[in-house]
This record gives sequence, C-alpha cells and structure tokens, in this order.
Amino acid sequence: MVLTKRIIPCLDIKDGRVVKGTNFLGLKDAGDPVELASRYNAQGADEVVFLDITASKEGRGALIDVIRRAADELFLPLTVGGGINTIDDMQNLLRAGADKVSINTGGVKNPDIITKGAEKFGKQCIVAAIDVRRNNEMREGATVIEMPDGSRCWYEVVIYGGSKPTGIDAIQWAKEAESRGAGEILLTSMETDGVKQGFDIPVTSMISSEVKIPVIASGGVGKLEHFYDGFVYGRADACLAASVFHFGEMTVADVKEYLAKKGVAVRL
Repeated sequence: MVLTKRIIPCLDIKDGRVVKGTNFLGLKDAGDPVELASRYNAQGADEVVFLDITASKEGRGALIDVIRRAADELFLPLTVGGGINTIDDMQNLLRAGADKVSINTGGVKNPDIITKGAEKFGKQCIVAAIDVRRNNEMREGATVIEMPDGSRCWYEVVIYGGSKPTGIDAIQWAKEAESRGAGEILLTSMETDGVKQGFDIPVTSMISSEVKIPVIASGGVGKLEHFYDGFVYGRADACLAASVFHFGEMTVADVKEYLAKKGVAVRL
C-alpha cells in the first residue's frame, strides 16, 4: 500500500484573524480562519494547521474559539500550535476540537513536555514544530550539510517566532523529539519562509532521512513545482503552504492534480 502525500494549508492567526508575512515579518490580513479553512476543506485539503503566532495569553481565548468553530464546521484533521507550554494547554486545545497539537518553543525550553504529552494523549497527537536557520559559523558536534552551491553550513533551531537562536543543532533536535514521542515533525526554514523560491530542500531531505516519523515541509512555496520538489527531493511526507492558497494563486485541488500527473500519490 502506497501512503499518499498530504497537502496542508497553514493559517497563521493573530487576534483571531489569518495573517501572512515574509520571514515571519510584514504581516498582512488574509481573512477569517474558519472561512478560509472551510474553503480548503472543500478543495480537498488533507489537514489544516492553525498557528497562534503571537500566542499571547489574551489571544489564547480567541484561538480556542476559532478551534471550536472550525471543529464544528470541518471534516478534516486540525493541528493547532502557538504558546503551548503545559499539558493543560494541550488538553484545552484537544478538548476544543484539535486533533493534534504542535509544540515549538515550549518543547525546546522544556523537552519533557513532548514526552509527557505523548504518554498522556498518544504520539499521534504530538507534532514537534522546528523552526531553523542556516548558520555558517562551523562548530564542533553540529551536523554539517553541503549546500547546492558547494558551501557548508549547519542548521540552528530558533524559537519565539524565529527571533531567538538556541545553539541547538536541528538534526539532533529532530531525532531527540522523535525519541521523546513526537509523532510528526513540522519543519520551517527561516531562509525560505514567505520567499516563494521553494522549500529548503537540504535540511528537509536530511531530517527526513534521519527520522522515521513523518516530516512536513514548510516555508517557501511559490509555484506548483515546489510541492513536487518537497516530496521528491526533500523526501517530505507532507507539504504545507499558506499565502499561495490564501491569496488565490492556486487551490489545493490544483496542487493535487499537478502532483498526480507527475506520479506523486495523493488523495484526490
């Protein structure tokens, strides 16, 4: 049985509205999250990801409300992330209707939350979201990746919406997250986010080959070919995109039809 590749629209949410920027900056309003998610549901999306990008305490109530509305109206899996720091945070989102929770900064600062979340809710509910940035300053112990232009770098985990470097090697962190019970990795490269030049293939391919759990490629879609590259060269199990869907440049159905013609197994 061939596992189908998933196409996942991502909705970055701030103050209850969907926003989109470039390299996590310059945010533009893109609409109501449940209306957009309903559109993607109709287009054949395999899942939808909601990310509370400011994840402030006052915004958490607004996000819970969005999840409840979405869970009532949609018939596809919902992954929710942003500001998850405790088991209670996870439980509140899962109770509101989320199928999976995506843990980023909270998991880096307190890796035990991944372990405990997987034990309490099951691995299938826990997504380790990893934001990375290229670092050209070589250091001992880091996993060196050779780039297409022949340069060499390692990928550093960044937290707080990409604003704070951690010194943690991304490949090693992905493997630790898997060993702690994460059922999936959502990988976003800061270099490619919102730039529309394609996914960061070197790091996506490396992490996909180093872990046994599914990897979702995120950050950089500008045209249909980028999805193909993410699956074939990045070895991703799913590809996530935002602005190309939000602003009507392509539909989920367009992507799946294109991939099917190229021989990539998708759910039509």
